[in-house]
Amino acid sequence: MSSLATIIKDDSLTSTLRIGFYSLAACSVVGLAAYVGYKAAGPNKTAHALQNRHPESNEQIEKVLESLRLDDEKLRHIMQLLEQEMDAGLSPATHKNADVKMFPTYVRNIADGSETGQVLALDLGGTNFRVLLVTLLPQSRVDLKSKIFVIPQSIMLGEGVNLFRHLADCLLDFMKKENILKTNIRYPLGFTFSFPCKQEGLASARLTSWTKGFTCAGVVNEDVVKLLQTAIDEKGINVQCVALVNDTVGTLMACAYKDPNTAIGLILGTGTNACYMEKIGRVGTWDGDYNEPKQVIINMEWGAFGNNNRLNHIRTKYDEEVDLSSVNPGKQIFEKMISGMYMGEIVRLIILDLMQQDLLFIGQRDGYGDYSTPLFTRGGFYTKFVSTVETDEGIAFANTRRVLEDIGIRNPTFDDCAIVQHICKNVSKRAARLAGASLAVIVNRINKPNITVGVDGSLYRYHPRFKRNMEKCMKTVVNKNIKFKLTLSDDGSGKGAALIAIVADRFQKQQLRSSFDENEDEEIREQFQKTAEDPTIPIPQATTSTLLRTLPSTCCF
Repeated sequence: MSSLATIIKDDSLTSTLRIGFYSLAACSVVGLAAYVGYKAAGPNKTAHALQNRHPESNEQIEKVLESLRLDDEKLRHIMQLLEQEMDAGLSPATHKNADVKMFPTYVRNIADGSETGQVLALDLGGTNFRVLLVTLLPQSRVDLKSKIFVIPQSIMLGEGVNLFRHLADCLLDFMKKENILKTNIRYPLGFTFSFPCKQEGLASARLTSWTKGFTCAGVVNEDVVKLLQTAIDEKGINVQCVALVNDTVGTLMACAYKDPNTAIGLILGTGTNACYMEKIGRVGTWDGDYNEPKQVIINMEWGAFGNNNRLNHIRTKYDEEVDLSSVNPGKQIFEKMISGMYMGEIVRLIILDLMQQDLLFIGQRDGYGDYSTPLFTRGGFYTKFVSTVETDEGIAFANTRRVLEDIGIRNPTFDDCAIVQHICKNVSKRAARLAGASLAVIVNRINKPNITVGVDGSLYRYHPRFKRNMEKCMKTVVNKNIKFKLTLSDDGSGKGAALIAIVADRFQKQQLRSSFDENEDEEIREQFQKTAEDPTIPIPQATTSTLLRTLPSTCCF
């Protein structure tokens, strides 16, 4: 300071420099005073922030998250409840009022890798819709071409007839692109329709309820295959829908194409569902034959587990809020606890709760001029954000910071990031443990030495810890005499649907061929002989379109 004073008194300096030095000295004094004031006034707030640095040791935060924790005892109780619901769905006496419907799919054999041929597939399971051209080649090789189309919200919420016309338009667009709009042949099509249906045959199913944000009028209780085929015929498209496939069944079939131990299909994406191969003797609602193989794939529709309040003891206030604000309150309770459509919203509600308690984003809660940012908007915290946040390791939290900035949080602190990641981990872990315990019920029920589970869905595919948490849970509750394996499906809703459709098409060709007696035109009989010998040759459309409609839709294979 003495040297500074000497310089200031030096007459050789210009007046301008003296003014500058006086200003610098004044700023230094003010800055020092501000720092001293901050240190004197800030201990409580600093201590409060440091308390959050390890959120798992913060009693207030842990009290909020404790409601998400499920120990093994709770999981085993949930497993018992699910098995009871499964039995209710399979029994003709209780099926009507059962929440877990356990629909027979009429698919009784799995793929064995020998299937060949060319078929089309439509995949409707959410806001995106795919059209695929699948060529199954020898040695389990597959050539697949596809295009994704968007389902506008106006169609999702509008009249059902417009939905199926939109699907037909997309199919027509794709076939033009692939140059397969030939008028003299008929292409078989497998329709993956990932909504709860009462299947009445391989190519006949009635929608029981919409899920995933769809509310199209005039479709519930109607045969969706007929609605699709009507729309296709209106466009003059040379396609016949020969099989309706649930995405879980397609997933099972696609995995079985390479692994014959596959007995379960599981979807963990926007929604969730499972299917498995059940013994015919256990299916009281079965109305088909009892010939070999004495088994059938059951579409569980397990997303509705808990609709009858049997899961209320593990539901949190956040689950209840998610349900009440959904398009189908009181429905799909289990799905709303574990699937991708709702997981991000659960995280968002917990974040808001902690903010209200001044445990998160301290000082920012009232810093917004309005509440229009994604954080304060229902659905504003996407489930993909949960996966992104959980990929962060160490203390940088680069991904978490980007996510928080995306939802409107400016300059999040280290503590903020740590707490948000802790929330995400707890929410996703609960979902994984619920999914794992429920899957264990099916594994134990099948009770074979080696069981492969085919799994598909964005949540399972992209979340960094979901599979690990599922497997860890299953190892504690699956019978010790069973070895299980979770395998990521290779396009189950596309390739799986194609596999089912090509077998169904082969069956229909056999039925058609037998319908022609010896007096029929020799040329027609020769054509059918060719299609029977080579499944890549489609049936001539002009001679079979009427006959195809007369085949029993309740056929199974």
